[in-house]
Amino acid sequence: MRENLEVLGQAGFRRLFAARSISVLGSAIAPVALAFAVLDLPGATASTLGLVLAAQEVPQILFVLLGGVVADRFPRNRVMLSADALAGVAELALGALFLSGHARLPALMLLAAINGIASAMFFPAVTGLIPQVVPDDQLQGANGLLRLTTNLARILGTALAGVLVATVGSGQALLVDGATFVVSALLLAGIHVTSSERTEESTMLRELRVGWREFVSRQWVWVIVLCFSVANMAFVAVFGVLGPVRARTSYDGAASWASILVALSVGMLVGVVVALRIRPRRPMRVAMIVVLLEVLPIWLLATAQPVWAVALAAFLSGVSIDVFTVLWDTALQQHVPLEVLSRVSAYDYLGSMVLGPFGLVLAGAAAGLLGLSGALWLCGALVTVSVLAGLLSPSVRNLAAGTATQAEAAPGS
Repeated sequence: MRENLEVLGQAGFRRLFAARSISVLGSAIAPVALAFAVLDLPGATASTLGLVLAAQEVPQILFVLLGGVVADRFPRNRVMLSADALAGVAELALGALFLSGHARLPALMLLAAINGIASAMFFPAVTGLIPQVVPDDQLQGANGLLRLTTNLARILGTALAGVLVATVGSGQALLVDGATFVVSALLLAGIHVTSSERTEESTMLRELRVGWREFVSRQWVWVIVLCFSVANMAFVAVFGVLGPVRARTSYDGAASWASILVALSVGMLVGVVVALRIRPRRPMRVAMIVVLLEVLPIWLLATAQPVWAVALAAFLSGVSIDVFTVLWDTALQQHVPLEVLSRVSAYDYLGSMVLGPFGLVLAGAAAGLLGLSGALWLCGALVTVSVLAGLLSPSVRNLAAGTATQAEAAPGS
């Protein structure tokens, strides 16, 4: 573990570390605050919440490829700074709407869309920024430490969300989230990196084609992304819509749901510690087997098991998610050239999330057609089948650890 802490000696990484910690602390408040604020609106249903969440997901999908091109063209910390500032404005406005009593569905959807655009700009940039602020041999440690601090922040933020919603209300909770984005933007302003070197002028369309070529040339990448497009659709339907509805109808509402989300975040924290300690020769094989655990809380929610049982399952799910995430991020950074990494990451993000809005919108319809339990069982089946399908690919099972050159030279690869 000590060698993983050496990456904190890099000044740029320390600022990134602090910025992500603070913004995630606030972001962890938003799912609880927004979900119960929307559900408490007059006449609101699961479908209402699904529409608001989908309004954020759709722009993420529409703009993420642009985000990848922008992050490969301009200094990535500046792209992230601008995205955090935009997200902060949107969250502050959301909080103000709920506090003023003027929260209406069209306005909520518009602000959610602005948040989605900010996310689309941010995430391709952060994947590409990490290799610019840490050396290659510290990448897994850097990814692990980032996940570690963001999970700690998520635990604190989710617990704080339950307290804030129950005491001062959702509007104030969203204002706290907005303020954390502003602080994060200020920290990112102190990182100094340059944009990629370019030998000739290039259009956005050409750069997208180059990114697509790099993406599809690696079978292990697009197979995993394709599988998780289905798995993530089901997962966001559960944790965005069906889970809060279950908490409201079978448990005691926001407090129960916050405790489940805290357990998920604690599991993610443990998952990072596990990921920092392992160096599997076949990282994606291990990652895909472990991530099957993410289906456990879905099955228990389907049968309305006690909150403590769902929370325990959520903990195990969280462990699996972050073991997968650290190994996946490291594999991308080691096997994809830096000059196209943000674009490949953008295609990853696009493919993984493209079906998410459908899951959010259809969650309410599925609950109406199949019942809440039936909709949850369907989501659990989709997660299980899609992950198992990914393991059928030899390119996924046999991807070797290390850089592309090292992997090609590895025996048995």
